Amino acid sequence: MRRGVRRRLAVGGVVAALGLAGTTYAMADARPQPAEARAYRPVAGTSCPTFPSDNYWHADISKLPVHPRSKKWLSHMYTNVDLHPDFGSSFGDGPNYGIPITVVRHSHKKVRVRFQYAGESDKVRYPLGGDTRIEGGSDRHAIIVDKGSCKLYETFATRKKNGRWHAGSGAVWSLEKNKLRPNGWTSADAAGLPILPGLLRWKEVKHRDIDHAIRFTTPITSNHHLWPARHDAGSTNRRSYPPMGARFRLRASYHPSGFGPGARAVVRAMKTYGLVLADNGSAWYFQGERNAHWPNSLLDQLKQIPADQFVAVDTSSLKISGDSAATH
Repeated sequence: MRRGVRRRLAVGGVVAALGLAGTTYAMADARPQPAEARAYRPVAGTSCPTFPSDNYWHADISKLPVHPRSKKWLSHMYTNVDLHPDFGSSFGDGPNYGIPITVVRHSHKKVRVRFQYAGESDKVRYPLGGDTRIEGGSDRHAIIVDKGSCKLYETFATRKKNGRWHAGSGAVWSLEKNKLRPNGWTSADAAGLPILPGLLRWKEVKHRDIDHAIRFTTPITSNHHLWPARHDAGSTNRRSYPPMGARFRLRASYHPSGFGPGARAVVRAMKTYGLVLADNGSAWYFQGERNAHWPNSLLDQLKQIPADQFVAVDTSSLKISGDSAATH
């Protein structure tokens, strides 16, 4: 199964709105806790981890070698642009910009969902309902965390029609385990990965405490994927184009001159944990949660990070097992 380019490739109205001058914002002055001082960072509103601390998304890649194909991949990734935060506050009656997260009790009613890609979807009941927050635009991602069982449910193209729920595909993970989907299976993401751990979230930026890689998109990918990605949706066999699962690191020499503490925290995360290529879409768009608190001034600063300051890294040394996201 192949999914084409689904991410928003034309968002002129939203981008223009987010380019407006923003108000200033204040950040907590407390420094991030050292990793050994906490067992994990729980999903907001739950006691569930965002996967175990040794999960791929939490791996420090700052010292890993540059990937041998880094220059070739980057030559096909429009590096003459700056990064773009694919999230932000809504303006008036404008779109809900960003991917929302819904937290439910374990007792929440679960429903059957009809999937377009049923052969690669987890065939269980999903806790969808009138309280489910769904992403705006064409992707219509739904991310739901059952705080009782610490299960993560994700769908895309999520709709209710004639009283029945429909979606492009659906995937379920235990947030307490590192198990991957079957190799070759998609998820709500073209890479077959979970979306939740790659979303930038307001509270972690506010507290300057980001401990994970960030999901991002590029227009053209190869029809290959790298561990821990399980699926690809490329349009070329050429390995000079980046595969799903490729991980990119902001150069240590990049200096965020004039950035506020929140934007500097994001820069640190991009140097330490990097970006993970997870879907086809607009060049160097990175994803965050839908949250009305995102300040325009922060977004404006994040839109000044140049794409040509990134390199691809070789993450093969992190892998313990091909069927697990656990790392050395």
